[in-house]
Amino acid sequence: MKASVSVVGLGYVGLPLAIAAAKSGYMVTGIDLDEVKVKDINNGESQIEGVNKDELSELVTAGRIKAESNYSSVENAEVIIVCVPTPLLENHLPDLSYLKSVAISIKGKLNVNSLLVLESTVAPGTTRDFLAPLLEFNFDKPETCFKLAFSPERIDPMNLNWTIKNTPKLVAGLTTEAKKLAVKFYSEFVDQVVECESIEVAEIAKLLENSFRLINISFMNELSIFCDKLEINLDNVIKAAATKPYGFMPFYPGIGVGGHCIPVDPIYLSNAGKMIGVSTRFIDLADQVNQEMPSYFVRRSEEKLGGLKHKKVLVVGVAYKPNVADTRETPAKPLIAGLKEKGAEVFWHDDLVKEWNGEKSVALSSDFDLAIIATPHEYLDLTKLVSVPILNTRGSI
Repeated sequence: MKASVSVVGLGYVGLPLAIAAAKSGYMVTGIDLDEVKVKDINNGESQIEGVNKDELSELVTAGRIKAESNYSSVENAEVIIVCVPTPLLENHLPDLSYLKSVAISIKGKLNVNSLLVLESTVAPGTTRDFLAPLLEFNFDKPETCFKLAFSPERIDPMNLNWTIKNTPKLVAGLTTEAKKLAVKFYSEFVDQVVECESIEVAEIAKLLENSFRLINISFMNELSIFCDKLEINLDNVIKAAATKPYGFMPFYPGIGVGGHCIPVDPIYLSNAGKMIGVSTRFIDLADQVNQEMPSYFVRRSEEKLGGLKHKKVLVVGVAYKPNVADTRETPAKPLIAGLKEKGAEVFWHDDLVKEWNGEKSVALSSDFDLAIIATPHEYLDLTKLVSVPILNTRGSI
């Protein structure tokens, strides 16, 4: 029988990982402090998008997955995977409180045979200089301690083409043995495991992936403003450029970036740069451009209607990206706030999200002065707006 595994954090990253490990033969215990989530999972249910409920139910029934709201399983687990959030604080600084809480909770429960893998996105040096000391790792005698590794998550909810199995997995270890054990573990259910020469390389690689996306999306957002002034459809510009078979990758504009990765990960890199006195001007400028996009579309709305006071405005789509219900870091939030500040009566429609910020999704109808397409879900039938003027934030004039 394969090793027992504990997965800490049963969200968009942890639950799919737990299922993948269980399918490959591991006995998995998921840990989450959300009692409702724990109960749902133990009943074979989950609200996490992209999770196959039938598959989860079968694994629960077979005893291969169970969920708990305490850390007792860690003591007997050979592999412990930490997948807790590492968001930003209100002051735009990294929030490691969830990771610190986990470390305090499992300290003393790890033994020399335990492999602990951090999958949460962190700044370079966090695994070595923050997590290891919290867990009282003995750097002078590493052979007497648990094994510590880092393997950044690469989960894209609802992406049916790239899954845990066929997305290459980066793995690094604090010691050679830790990396070897982590590679062995992930190789059981991931097609390609890529070894990094150090934990810091893997940490920065994850930040680079999403900084690359932030900067390019920011560039498209700036270009969308340029094209709007010239009354040129940016979608057609991108399609034309994308015919080049080399040296170009299409990115698309919007009201900003959202989710748990693109608006957050680059700021970890930026803050790490500030700590060592190194400029990250590209990231800082890209972040500024994206932070300003909601305000830009508020101004566009004012121009389109000749003012927003007492106007009924419908924001269509409040999730951070199409075809998901996830509203984390959604730029629809500052867009709505900006519209309300100008005196507009703001409503939103998103049948995937349904309820958000104490409000409910309203139906698409002709009862509005303006509709702003923020997140174009595939299910949307915009003909229901009839003759309502539409402002498309995705680059189409």
